[in-house]
Amino acid sequence: MEKENIVKKVCKELGITQKELAEKIGAAEATVRNWSAGKEVPKWAIKSMELLLENQKYKNLVSAIKNLQNALKEI
Repeated sequence: MEKENIVKKVCKELGITQKELAEKIGAAEATVRNWSAGKEVPKWAIKSMELLLENQKYKNLVSAIKNLQNALKEI
C-alpha cells in the first residue's frame, strides 16, 4: 500500500495551494512541489505540516463549541 503524500493531504484538508503551504511553513514553493512529486520530505517539514493539521482540528472544535453555545442560548 502506498503511503499518503503529506503535502497533498495537507493542501486538501486545509483547502490551500502548495504555494500557500510553502508560505505557511517557510519553504520555497519549488521545494514543496518537489515533495508533492515524491521527493523525501524532511522531518521538520513533516512536523510543521502535522501541526498545521492539528491546529485546524482545534479551530474546527472551537467553532463547533461556539455554535453549540449559541444554540443553547436560544433554548
